[in-house]
Amino acid sequence: MSFLNSQTSTAIPAHPNAQVLIIGAGINGIATFRDLALQGVDVVIVEKNDFVSGASSASSHMIHGGVRYLENGEFRLVKESVTERNSLLKIAPHYVKPLQTTIPIFSTFSGVMAAPLRFLTHKQGAKHVERGAMLIKLGMMIYDAFSRDGGTVPRHEFKGRAKALAALPLLNPGLKYTATYYDAAMHDPERLALDVLRDGLDAGPHARAANYVEAAGMDENGVLLRNTITGDEFRFQADVVVNTSGPWTDLTNSALGQPSTFMGGTKGSHVVLDNPELLAATGGREIFFEHEDGRIVLIYPLKGRVLVGTTDLEHDMTKPIRCTEPEIDYFFDLVAHVFPTVKVDRSHIVFRFAGVRPLPRHDDEAPGFVSRDYRIESRPLPRAGAADGTLLSLVGGKWTTFRALAENLSTDILKLLGLPRTVSTEGLAIGGGRNFPATDAAHQVWVTAHGDEVGTDRAAALLARYGTRASEVIEFLTDPSGPADAPLQHNAAYSRREIEFLASTESVVRLIDVLLRRTSMAFVGAVTTPLLKELALVVAPVLGWDAERRAEEIELARGILIDAHGVDLAAASEAAVFGA
Repeated sequence: MSFLNSQTSTAIPAHPNAQVLIIGAGINGIATFRDLALQGVDVVIVEKNDFVSGASSASSHMIHGGVRYLENGEFRLVKESVTERNSLLKIAPHYVKPLQTTIPIFSTFSGVMAAPLRFLTHKQGAKHVERGAMLIKLGMMIYDAFSRDGGTVPRHEFKGRAKALAALPLLNPGLKYTATYYDAAMHDPERLALDVLRDGLDAGPHARAANYVEAAGMDENGVLLRNTITGDEFRFQADVVVNTSGPWTDLTNSALGQPSTFMGGTKGSHVVLDNPELLAATGGREIFFEHEDGRIVLIYPLKGRVLVGTTDLEHDMTKPIRCTEPEIDYFFDLVAHVFPTVKVDRSHIVFRFAGVRPLPRHDDEAPGFVSRDYRIESRPLPRAGAADGTLLSLVGGKWTTFRALAENLSTDILKLLGLPRTVSTEGLAIGGGRNFPATDAAHQVWVTAHGDEVGTDRAAALLARYGTRASEVIEFLTDPSGPADAPLQHNAAYSRREIEFLASTESVVRLIDVLLRRTSMAFVGAVTTPLLKELALVVAPVLGWDAERRAEEIELARGILIDAHGVDLAAASEAAVFGA
């Protein structure tokens, strides 16, 4: 059994060459790594920060077909997205779940005349025109048609005002209709990506990965890689270099001496609210609607909290990416529009985050109309004493289509290498989605079988958290050669041995990796200063930290949580601590 371990100081520098080097370990880079590894390709992936810590960590936690892309005429993308959504519900059922989605509608015919203008010009027009029931109904019918083959979710339905308010009584009473359809929620994006990465590593020693390693330069002798923790540098040679650094693609190409102007991403921010009244008001559904400025926004329940997003703003990639106070005011305005009697204020925010979508350069095209599709740019790569290699840059891409995108990108790479495709990832289960119990009865069987060792409640919680890979966690927790396990004092939903397992098997380098990407503690507002200190004490022996390094990691984590995520470490409630 192999595990995801940091390989920065050993496996990669010891053999500084491969057929393919992937720079950027967001979901698209990681999925491409997995696909190539399964073909037997000698492949390495590096990430300058932690795995899945960039744009892929700042999504709306949705796997969706992109109903609004129909208005842009992106029918190929919608078809692919719906197909991949349906597939992910089957191959990653531990993290991807059906999500009932309701659109409140306030008019009948509005937007019918404006829609063709938006479709043809990708411009909003001088004044925004709301999309009415007739236009939305047409979109829903087309959307359902794309879901016809292999569909795993119900068709849409329309309701009039009375029935809509009977189902969701706190909705704005000024609405005329609601349209309800299904997409999918992604409960733990970072953990899903780690499962994809682990699948690639499990393919064999020809697949290697390292976080906290950046591409600092490139010449005819190869790519200069730098360990961002130690500062150590080494040259790495590859036949194909793949830039999958998302919104940072142009900056990465510049560092490689290959300047480009491919990207034009827009910033999207979100807030996570601990507001029981708003949570109940959603009725367990995502509320997906159009704000008065034309932006598509969402409110939906996740992990006992409510996620609200998102914005669509131009951003300079050389500047920090932060959710700003005006954006928060915007979110509160939209909540008030949809649920006018529900009181929401800043005291309810437990977490905030922002990211930049890896969109193509769009000049004067309105952000909402920029294509969410992807393309691959290719350039020759001069090499000393050998034929030219190739530099590929991925432009675009989104969570929903990561598997299909990776297969397309990998196919191009295989052609460059003169290798055949031997395996398709279509329908191939991901990580803990393998043999995941598909029925209540099967779920009960799994929990009962593993509950003998840790108790059925704990087994069920671990199955939800890790999928069927929970069996590996349980084996570690109950290993008689290790110390006895016990709940964390400051977050009883996790245990000491569980955190040790994550630190020893999932390439944890910094304390913040545990808080943001190996667990959902920060997301649900469960982080306190005592918890930071406790986690550091648990992780330190596993990673060989001394007291000085432990203190540094605590302060670094505090700074990131406060500055980037608006976490009030003094205000985490007892309920939040035990609800993660």
